[in-house]
Amino acid sequence: MTRRTQAERDAMTVEIGYALVSGVVVAVATFAGVLLPAMLLELPDGAERILFRAGAVLGALVFTVRVIHVLWRAPRAAGEDLPSPVQPSRPGRTSPDS
Repeated sequence: MTRRTQAERDAMTVEIGYALVSGVVVAVATFAGVLLPAMLLELPDGAERILFRAGAVLGALVFTVRVIHVLWRAPRAAGEDLPSPVQPSRPGRTSPDS
């Protein structure tokens, strides 16, 4: 196991911060979008309660998915094997450098 440099640790800290902040923004937008009809229309108390709970559940789900998505795409440590980039097909070429 290799030690991470300060730059790698800082980069991961930034990625985690970005994941959390963007997750909160998307969750709040989802919650507000679901709850918007209850704020604009005169709905029965039961319907408002259902929309509030649905917005909270969807907001939490969207937050979780967003954080996982951002952190999954984050660059990995230098010692880990990364998949090689895909070279576009070039018919008739024998080398990717040509």
